[in-house]
Amino acid sequence: MNKSPVSISLSSYGAELVRQRGQLSFVALLAAAGADRIELREELLTHEVAAEVALAIEHSGLGCVYSSPLELWRADQAEPNPELASTLLRAQAFGARWLKVSLGYFTDNNDLRALSRQLSQSPVQLLVENDQTLHGGCIEPFQRFFTAVEEHALPVQMTFDIGNWQWQDQSAASAARLLGRHVGYVHCKAVLRRADGKRVAVPPSPSDLQEWEQHLQHMTQRVMRAVEYPLQGEDLVQLTAEHVATLARLGQARLESAHV
Repeated sequence: MNKSPVSISLSSYGAELVRQRGQLSFVALLAAAGADRIELREELLTHEVAAEVALAIEHSGLGCVYSSPLELWRADQAEPNPELASTLLRAQAFGARWLKVSLGYFTDNNDLRALSRQLSQSPVQLLVENDQTLHGGCIEPFQRFFTAVEEHALPVQMTFDIGNWQWQDQSAASAARLLGRHVGYVHCKAVLRRADGKRVAVPPSPSDLQEWEQHLQHMTQRVMRAVEYPLQGEDLVQLTAEHVATLARLGQARLESAHV
């Protein structure tokens, strides 16, 4: 039976460990754990050589997502972020098929034709994520952005971060219903509010997994999904394998019942 592809965001292992070990060292770990994709994190890069990482990923059989904190649209600028072109090249150099960025300050005055020209020059698929900011973490700007994406027939999909909606008190269920057809990648994380009021990402409870199942009903079957919550333990291969299996099963019951 075809399982849904699962990615691991390397931020899940903690910034300190990832910077200490280097992102190249996690390629073999993810392959051994049965992951399908690796999500490299630009903000955690240290001394990695892009060509070496790309070669290791290719040999491992993993696919690659390159995550950048870049905002696609800057405030008061009609054209895309001028750093987009170099970021697309960097993602390609690391062997990535996808580049994940944040939406930024999208308005109806943004130049979608300029974005189209840039994307036509790159084989890397652009994924635009809801982040935790007021301007990039609310449903309505994404509705307007993807309406424009459709009008211009742009090769852009959404990274739907389930947990990030909570930072702006948005309903993930409503977001899934309104934006689900645009989603090409799902960032999975549960969120806990600590005693000091700060929200933090945590592994999912059974009830979280049930909610995620509901969100996935509004998205393409077997949409790529990722662990983006803490993976901490003595045996990282075994721990990662367990969470890969859990996420791969999400939505499977619906697919099986549809074929009965």
